[in-house]
Amino acid sequence: MKFRAGEIAQYLHGEVVGDYEVTVSTISKIEEGTAGSLAFLANPKYEHYLYDSDASIILVNRDFTPRNPYKATLIKVDDAYQAFASLLQLYAKTRSGMKTGIEQPSFMDESVVAGEELYFGAFAYAGKNVKIGKRVKIYPQAFIGENVTVGDDTIIYSGAHIYDDTRIGARCIIHSGAVIGSDGFGFAPQADGSYQKVPQVGTVILEDDVEIGANTTIDCGTMGSTIIRQGVKLDNLIQVAHNCDIGEHTVMAALTGLAGSTRVGRFCRLAGQVGLAGHLSVGDHVTIGAQSGVAKDTASDQVILGSPAMEYRQAIRMYSVLRNLPQLRQEVIDLQKEVKKLREIISKNRE
Repeated sequence: MKFRAGEIAQYLHGEVVGDYEVTVSTISKIEEGTAGSLAFLANPKYEHYLYDSDASIILVNRDFTPRNPYKATLIKVDDAYQAFASLLQLYAKTRSGMKTGIEQPSFMDESVVAGEELYFGAFAYAGKNVKIGKRVKIYPQAFIGENVTVGDDTIIYSGAHIYDDTRIGARCIIHSGAVIGSDGFGFAPQADGSYQKVPQVGTVILEDDVEIGANTTIDCGTMGSTIIRQGVKLDNLIQVAHNCDIGEHTVMAALTGLAGSTRVGRFCRLAGQVGLAGHLSVGDHVTIGAQSGVAKDTASDQVILGSPAMEYRQAIRMYSVLRNLPQLRQEVIDLQKEVKKLREIISKNRE
């Protein structure tokens, strides 16, 4: 499908600088642009690519002023990155072809209730009393356990596993290999040193507009629910333990792990490989740097870093000292030698 510059500008509320009629049918990076493709420029360090790019249309920020001649038609928008993201969503929907229908072989229990425009891929499974909303896409080999609810416009990709009693809201995306509702890590130590499994009888609730990355696992509550609230985005390879509660519009990067009953507030940002101990609370609008280990409650509106995690400026000061430790060590050794010499001189003078 082809789109004209004028149509794209109208969709994005942008301004065309160049040919209104030029068309594009694909997208590209600005440095890899070809005729018929659309790219964007948001980061100034990539500006030099604009002047040689073969892309037919390039999105730029409204305040951008070119310094050299260029070939492309520009569309000026308030935020080029956000505008490009909007077009990517439109492009992805167009490319997917809006699949519908039930492929065979697949299994759907006779008690399943599904809304209109369902896509149910080959070898997918839906158990008893499952309720599926409108325009849901469930790709091949996905597993949907009993009593699961799936909201409108949700996508569940191939190989995802949704355990019994899970509730999934509208417009969620669950990527391949994700496991939602697996048992929490609950074991009671016994007198002989062995461990007895504590049955995990709770559920998982995913509110609207949640995205779960590939091979991420979310454990059910021991009792009650593990809750992923509206707008949360979890990257690939994340572990969320039983009875955690992740606040609205929080984002977490890959390899982050949350121990049981941890609560994370709204609009938080966790970088890669962050670890949170169990039964602690993180406030709203908290940013946690990569590879940080959080072992105590954290108040709202903070930036923390390190292991154990501490306030960002304090952590930077500490790392500055650590970086100079070899030099400081040598200075201490030299001072010890000087003190020894002075002691020897004083001792001789006393004699």
